[in-house]
Amino acid sequence: MSLSTHEIIIANELSISEKQVRTTIALLDEGATVPFISRYRKEMTGSLDEVQITAIRDRFQQLRDLDKRKEAVLKSINDQGKLTPALEQQILGAETMASLEDIYLPYKPKRKTRASVAREKGLQPLADLILAQESGDFLALAESLVDAENGVKNTEDALAGARDIIAEIIAEDATVRAKSRAIFLEKGSFVSKVVPGKEEAAIKYKDYYDWSESLKDAPSHRVLAMRRGEKEELLYLDIAVNEEEILPRIESIFVKSGNAAAAQVKLALIDSYKRLLKPSMETEIRVLTRQKADEEAIKVFADNVRQLLLAAPLGQKRLLAIDPGFRTGCKTVVLDEQGQLKENTAIFPHTGANGLAEAQKTIKYLVSKYDIQAIAIGNGTAGRETEEFVRKLGLNNVTIVMVNESGASIYSASETAREEFPDQDVTVRGAVSIGRRLMDPLAELVKIDPKSIGVGQYQHDVDQNKLQTSLDDTVISCVNAVGVELNTASKQILSYVSGLGPSLAQQIIKYRNENGPFASRRELKKVPRLGDKAFEQAAGFLRIRHAANPLDSSAVHPERYALVEQMAKDLGKKVYDLLKDADLRKSIPLKNYISEEVGLPTLNDILSELAKPGLDPREKFEAFSFTEGVNSIGDLKVGMKLPGIVTNITNFGAFVDIGVHQDGLVHLSQLSNRYVSDPQEIVKVQQHVMVTVTEVDEKRNRIALSMKTEEKSTQPNNRRKDNKIQVEPQTDMASKLAALASRFK
Repeated sequence: MSLSTHEIIIANELSISEKQVRTTIALLDEGATVPFISRYRKEMTGSLDEVQITAIRDRFQQLRDLDKRKEAVLKSINDQGKLTPALEQQILGAETMASLEDIYLPYKPKRKTRASVAREKGLQPLADLILAQESGDFLALAESLVDAENGVKNTEDALAGARDIIAEIIAEDATVRAKSRAIFLEKGSFVSKVVPGKEEAAIKYKDYYDWSESLKDAPSHRVLAMRRGEKEELLYLDIAVNEEEILPRIESIFVKSGNAAAAQVKLALIDSYKRLLKPSMETEIRVLTRQKADEEAIKVFADNVRQLLLAAPLGQKRLLAIDPGFRTGCKTVVLDEQGQLKENTAIFPHTGANGLAEAQKTIKYLVSKYDIQAIAIGNGTAGRETEEFVRKLGLNNVTIVMVNESGASIYSASETAREEFPDQDVTVRGAVSIGRRLMDPLAELVKIDPKSIGVGQYQHDVDQNKLQTSLDDTVISCVNAVGVELNTASKQILSYVSGLGPSLAQQIIKYRNENGPFASRRELKKVPRLGDKAFEQAAGFLRIRHAANPLDSSAVHPERYALVEQMAKDLGKKVYDLLKDADLRKSIPLKNYISEEVGLPTLNDILSELAKPGLDPREKFEAFSFTEGVNSIGDLKVGMKLPGIVTNITNFGAFVDIGVHQDGLVHLSQLSNRYVSDPQEIVKVQQHVMVTVTEVDEKRNRIALSMKTEEKSTQPNNRRKDNKIQVEPQTDMASKLAALASRFK
């Protein structure tokens, strides 16, 4: 397909103009990043957002891959001497990879088959005659082809070989395959059964011991669960479809009469379906359903990661961070406003009276010595007990926060941690990570593989390349949406800035270490190997707090500084005046500054930045605390109303931390009184919620929760009281559903 054809296809699929597609592809090919195009090239793309630009990028790559495959197919068939003008046009006109492979299948080099053996025996003419179903005497031809030395012992041998050839022809027919594929997808079902004798080992898959579900309706989490059970050799998984849905449609294509030859074709057709077509379709459908399930799971994971990365930061505070433990003690570190380690020690508040007394003394001393403003406590083992210990100290004006420590141990043993703290052990590094992720979740979590930060759905079962691409896109989007402080940023977060990458990030750190803080964005051009293109892509996303040029702390791109300066000059003012005077900004006649390169979208963005230069788009931090006295699953009672934090979202519901070391599940049916198809409509990762305990299973460590509000007949619309969500117990059936889904977290 030509470039213009690609543009037409993408434009139609995304309901945008061909010009928007063409311009976006050109910018991407020039090396522009998705965040840069979305933020600083709105006039060129018609204000396409990151989602649309990413969709153009990915779809265009798919079409390019299809073109490459077409070239390979054409070459292969041409080398065989079988390429005709009609076949070439058919190949060039294929719109999907599946249709292209269907066309290529009869010409695809393959290992020896029953059909190829029959052809070697000279039975192709007999197969052609039978398939034609005309008046020719195929039995006479079959008899004439009997040759014991050639492996054709009798007439029936000849007919069987001919049927093998016909069966392969049917199974490789593009029309047959397209229709069969459509029927499988529309009418097919997953059928799952437990492997005999493995019932006990497969207990977590109990609900799939004898399970059947429509292919088109099966949610991704169940598809992935069944596939995992099959991979672990605990389940048998089959793709089933009623052959009566398919065989008549194939007959309508190949059976042309009611004579004896047609009877032979029918026999070949049945063999073709059972031996060749059905297994082939099952393999294809497995791949297609796996891809669909992967895409849904990856989307859920990416959405969760985005919400976690963009969680509200506490900001630059003097901080104590505690990584809790019982016997081994609680590693405690002091961090300054920039997150730099000032001191570390260990306390033992859970090892007896002496340890408790010493721990109380140590914490009070550190809080006083460093004028601590907040204390971050990891939510792992001994987390709630440590939080209770700290709160009882009665520390005034100190915010105490439980922090999700997922991935802290991964970071503490990483090369990044060793570079940052070469002289500290893993326990100190882990405590520092806990503290820093409270200050700024984004800046700290980018140092950890997203697959290790505690959100997601079957992330280890999906296509790892697609998952990595999606997560990279998500992290890049988040980093550039927030912006990065150039003079304090780590190498890891700088590497995600538009146009940079690990190598240039390292060069920036090296330059900063050797020359001191950057005084301006322009100084970036002095960094070795950071050229004009990288500067163009990165500069707008980098911030320099308290720079001489106030625009250096904003998202206004340096390429538009002259424009802003002209605006100020035309008003007889300085740029700084525009920043502090809203009335002055309102008086700017934007239409006077429209040009071929700059339109109203960019001008409006500039005004927004002048109003709040460098504003962090994340929500304001709100302190949160769990219910006192509820520290373990044994403390829970059905009907309890508890505050919690959403830790993970899946297609079947949301997991909520209520402070008992085991997240509870709010099943999809319990998220709201109304029907909910997507949990993301109701909750976000790190959201503070109120839940009701509806079921507790201590043996299996399962907790079912509900967020449904209480409906009162006298006040049917009054769903809130005292600004707290009121929730009701779920039904027994819904409770079972919640317990079922929680097995597959």
